[in-house]
Amino acid sequence: MAHIWLNSLQATPLLRIRVAPCIGRTVRSASTTSEVPIYDVICVGGGPAGLSLLTALPLIETHDLTGPSTLSLPPGHYSNRASSLTPSSKNFLEKIGAWDSLDKSRIQPYHNMQVWDGITGSRISFDWQEAHPESGNTTIAYMTENDNLSRALLARLSSLGGTDLLHSTKVSNISLGPPSSHQQEHQEPNASTPLNLSSYPHLTLSTGSTLAARLLIGADGPSSPVRAFAGIGSSGWDYDRHGLVATLRLATEPDTSTAYQRFLPTGPIALLPLPGPFTTLVWSTTPRRAAHLKSLSPPDFAALVDAAFRLSAVDIDYMHTISTGHADELSWRLQHTPQLLEGAQIPHRVAAVQEGSIASFPLRLRHADTYATHRVALVGDAAHTIHPLAGQGLNMGLADVESLVGILRWGVERGMDVGDQLTLERYNTERYGVNHGLLGVVDKLHKLYSWGGGPVVGLRSWGLRAVDGVPGLKGWLMSRAAGSGA
Repeated sequence: MAHIWLNSLQATPLLRIRVAPCIGRTVRSASTTSEVPIYDVICVGGGPAGLSLLTALPLIETHDLTGPSTLSLPPGHYSNRASSLTPSSKNFLEKIGAWDSLDKSRIQPYHNMQVWDGITGSRISFDWQEAHPESGNTTIAYMTENDNLSRALLARLSSLGGTDLLHSTKVSNISLGPPSSHQQEHQEPNASTPLNLSSYPHLTLSTGSTLAARLLIGADGPSSPVRAFAGIGSSGWDYDRHGLVATLRLATEPDTSTAYQRFLPTGPIALLPLPGPFTTLVWSTTPRRAAHLKSLSPPDFAALVDAAFRLSAVDIDYMHTISTGHADELSWRLQHTPQLLEGAQIPHRVAAVQEGSIASFPLRLRHADTYATHRVALVGDAAHTIHPLAGQGLNMGLADVESLVGILRWGVERGMDVGDQLTLERYNTERYGVNHGLLGVVDKLHKLYSWGGGPVVGLRSWGLRAVDGVPGLKGWLMSRAAGSGA
């Protein structure tokens, strides 16, 4: 089976062509006319979801991957683009042979998670060993940089062999059927009738050449050109919030690997552990506050992060109104204001902010109307965009890929066309409802914790304490979050 993987319409770089054995079929080259190669699968998109699809099929792609494949940060420096991989995602990466290629020194498993209400201090503690002592597993999730994952997937792809590189190539257009300059029927080898390409997606490259696909997969992000080409609509809304990220060094290396999340009225703030004393910050807040945070000096930024885990919401609000002196202000307030979290488990103080690691991006919810139509399928952010408070975005994308690959294998084993909608509809049925439910739960959590007063605050605090007191229910929630469905 022949495949190709291409970068999005807006990006530049590199065409990687791979023809290899795939999902149980005998290898053969792409069918070609004098001008139009025909591939079984073309995947547009260069993130981890697209790369995992490439590795699982495998495919052929175009994207400048020289950065992820060669990037090497010095010890003690970590990218601010990091993800929390669930045990289910780890199992999938092991299955496709990518996990062993990860740099294990840049992976941090965490075994405990502390989550609490920023108004009342009510909290819930997640500990996998406590909830599932019979499983023998102690890991809630694995933190690693997206670049580490991309490098591992590329290393696995390289080990499979059969890859050619064509540099400085991008996709300039996607059309249904061949462009006018290529209007012709194609005779398949050993076929008695010509192949009608009018229903095949055709991609025009910056080199002027054209490729045709039996199946076009969009792994090209929230503004997916593939989704637009297929005429697939989407619904959702913007949160009027920004996600602010940074890489931090704590003053003291933690004794245990614990993730922390506090729900403030403006949005949750989380510290997720990286190896050693390092941690990644994900702070959902208003656009104005995100801009203010990015304007601060590193010591003031660190002080405001510390404040967000220690002070009352009123005190935090005040600290967002001053432009400097946050460290002194925090020190004074810790001595003179009531401490809701006295004796509670909270993260160590921040000692330093990694230079150049502070960044922010707008938060939104989006869900495509469908994941599949004739000769087109969507995975990852091209299909759904979720609030980061649950850390499930990449895990949802990897689950999409695992599902789609399995269904393509099922179809090929039965002699079905990989781009036929009857085949692809099984993927849509398998993933759409699951993702829709998770999108809804995370959206409701965001809205629930946006309330700063009134009866909602008391009710949610009572609910949090109640769940924390029922180990069976807490264990079930952890299993669902881990992707096990247990």
